[in-house]
Amino acid sequence: MSLSPFPAGTLRVRGLRGALSGPFDLDLEPGRCTVLSGPSGIGKSLLLRMIADLDPNQGAVSLGGMSRESQPAHVWRRWVTYVPAESGWWEDDVAAHFADLDAARRLLPHVNLDPALLAAQVTQLSTGERQRLALVRALVQQPHFLLLDEPTAALDPASRERVEQLLLEIKAQGAGLLVVTHDPEQAGRLGERQLHLDRDGLSEGHP
Repeated sequence: MSLSPFPAGTLRVRGLRGALSGPFDLDLEPGRCTVLSGPSGIGKSLLLRMIADLDPNQGAVSLGGMSRESQPAHVWRRWVTYVPAESGWWEDDVAAHFADLDAARRLLPHVNLDPALLAAQVTQLSTGERQRLALVRALVQQPHFLLLDEPTAALDPASRERVEQLLLEIKAQGAGLLVVTHDPEQAGRLGERQLHLDRDGLSEGHP
């Protein structure tokens, strides 16, 4: 599997805060995976959403020295793409959600899915199928960084293995990853760096 080259550049977060969380300082390197853990409800998803500028926030975020504010919101969210555990679907047809159907067809076998699913209706999909299709939908946009919220939570072991292998491949091509997971074994397989979020803020490693 080959995607277009991912531009290099550090994703830098300074003083990022929302109404209920922060401030956060964080540097994420291209071609590396940072795993984020912490108790449920502590704000891990909110942190990812603020970095992607999907929730109200204050602070400075930049990619390769280019500030988030210098880009239209839709461009930033394509470069720095958040994929929730349960993504939204706004059309009945699966295919309507993909900007490049040929790229999606090439990617689907890499997440243990039949390309024929592109002809399906969203209501016919299982939770695990929707989760993997949402990842492919994000990858078709060729993001520089992927912010993944429990990307394999709904998957069986075989599908989880295929998704992890794909993430390792795109990381090797230069994409940066920030992955929320509660699975320490998955953290070890994917991540070079581990962060923990609790009431005291962000810290390196597991508690």
